[in-house]
Amino acid sequence: MKKEINQITKEWNRANPDKLHINPEEFNELLTRRFFVIPSFEIYGGVAGLYDYGPPACAIKANILDLWRRHFVNEENMLEVDCSSLTPETVFVASGHVQRFADWMVKDVVTNDCFRADKLVGEFIDTELEENSELTQEKTEEYALVKKKIDDYDGKGLDELIQKYGIKSPTTGNELSASYPFNLMFSTPIGPTGKLKGYLRPETAQGIFVNFKRLLEYNGKQMPFASAQIGQAFRNEISPRSGLLRVREFTLAEIEHFLNPDVDEHPKLDTISSIRVPFFSRENQTQGLNPVDLTIAEAMEKGWLTNKTHAYYIARVKLFMDECGVLPTAIRFRQHLANEMAHYARDCWDCELLTSYGWIEVVGIANRSCFDLENHSKYSKNELVAYESFETPTVEEFVAVEPVKQKIGKILKGDVEPVMTYLNSLTDQERLDLQKQLDETGKISFRVESIDKTIELTKDLIAFPKREKKILGRNYTPGVIEPSFGIGRIIYCLLEHSYWVRPKQEHEKEEDKIQRAVLSLPPAIAPYKVALLPIKADQDQIVKKLQQSLARYGISHRVDAGNQNIGKKYARADDIGIPFAITIDDNSVTAGTVTIRERDSCEQVIVPISDLITVLNDLIDRIKLWEDIKQAYPEQKQTASDKVGKKQVK
Repeated sequence: MKKEINQITKEWNRANPDKLHINPEEFNELLTRRFFVIPSFEIYGGVAGLYDYGPPACAIKANILDLWRRHFVNEENMLEVDCSSLTPETVFVASGHVQRFADWMVKDVVTNDCFRADKLVGEFIDTELEENSELTQEKTEEYALVKKKIDDYDGKGLDELIQKYGIKSPTTGNELSASYPFNLMFSTPIGPTGKLKGYLRPETAQGIFVNFKRLLEYNGKQMPFASAQIGQAFRNEISPRSGLLRVREFTLAEIEHFLNPDVDEHPKLDTISSIRVPFFSRENQTQGLNPVDLTIAEAMEKGWLTNKTHAYYIARVKLFMDECGVLPTAIRFRQHLANEMAHYARDCWDCELLTSYGWIEVVGIANRSCFDLENHSKYSKNELVAYESFETPTVEEFVAVEPVKQKIGKILKGDVEPVMTYLNSLTDQERLDLQKQLDETGKISFRVESIDKTIELTKDLIAFPKREKKILGRNYTPGVIEPSFGIGRIIYCLLEHSYWVRPKQEHEKEEDKIQRAVLSLPPAIAPYKVALLPIKADQDQIVKKLQQSLARYGISHRVDAGNQNIGKKYARADDIGIPFAITIDDNSVTAGTVTIRERDSCEQVIVPISDLITVLNDLIDRIKLWEDIKQAYPEQKQTASDKVGKKQVK
């Protein structure tokens, strides 16, 4: 019962709606000591917002991206591209980033240190709520309301809050300047002359949009379709904090699903309609209510999801996060408030994960409407459209422009082309008005600005009759549904979600007692699937043969041939998340067997070396669970170092 109570308490703490309860000092010490992540250029003092991934984090990142490709690109038959990070300014003028991609910034009036205004206000409120025991109920409610609506304030509103609460520079206590917008893109000249201005992309999406015509052609001009891209993005954060959660260079995995905005359907919607998702709707947020678990079908019935493709991707994101191993109680999908959405978005839901920093956005699933393709068409003078064929052709009446070519050419000479361009640009009603003038006066007069001339034509030179034409289809600008994944944020959240500490072990000597950190990463995400742990130094030949077999079947592994005892070897495997440890002992030579230890339960089974690859593949691919393996190989053992402090398998 005590073990059950401890487990329930641990899970309750993890599900606390404010923060995930871990020891941040111990957790961050583990990440640094085991070289998951370190500050970039550490020996030179580092640079805020820049981090390097070490071997285990690189392996985790590769595994997540591999799972992402299989889950989305392969299963949905997407077209993957890899576009340039360096982008000319005109692209981001068209996308709206030059004008709108900014945060409100304030400066220390003495030192000129820069701070993000909304974060200063939010941090001030957090400190007051946590440390000021004399707060009245009225003030507490005021702070909570301001914190909830912090994204709604413009520069003037933030300045008023800073003045009202007496907020100063957090580093010096000096006064702060008025707020002003700071564009978050890194600018850079392209080429030696510096005349062509460029930016490092803040998202990967624009590379897909500008290649829409080629992607559509590659897809046989068939709509709808999706394109995907994985790549680096850059944002010049004002004051990066929260470790890996707000950085200046990061990896994005983005999908742009192009569709006909007038056709609301998705062929696979039925396959996900029963998926349950914790929805935190705009309605619930404004009313102070909690997230609600609903199926996709139920959320659509309530009107929370208004586009079927958008709904489909929300479900697919939820399934992907489940595969990654997030805590079921520490995930929600929060809808953007109306005045919180990006300039291009019609609707947006964020997949948020609970961490020790609070709820963190890791995936944004946005309905970008037709904004991007319409703007790039306008600025590039290239029509980024798709063609829709009608099942039943329609007949449409129009007013034609019909010149008498032989006569009008002699009259207008070199002005024929600009005059005809002008007349063809007129609306049907404007052409009818010209025909009425011809009928009444026998001539028309109009001015063509492109050649700065007034043109006069008689009725023997031109006519504007009503005609009919059969319409077989139409061009349209596709809409876009965009799931955008912050890979670094997902990695960090998974590390927090999987982190726990095995208690000190009673059988050890007091001076040897240690707390053992464990990362309960699922096999698909773990940096290595297997740890090879020889007991003696003379077992090199068996280790080499096992290494060859594991490599041949693509099972990543790490050998720990150190002189420490087996308990410490297990601990080193546990704290980088290796799910299975293979112990090579005397029986490996005499009986041809090895011992497999499962990380979370510490349970062990003895398996013939001839069965090892099959057993490992079944466990890694989740064809079989650990309980199945225990039944298949009932001879079990356990080392003294693992007799206490087990964790139930999630």
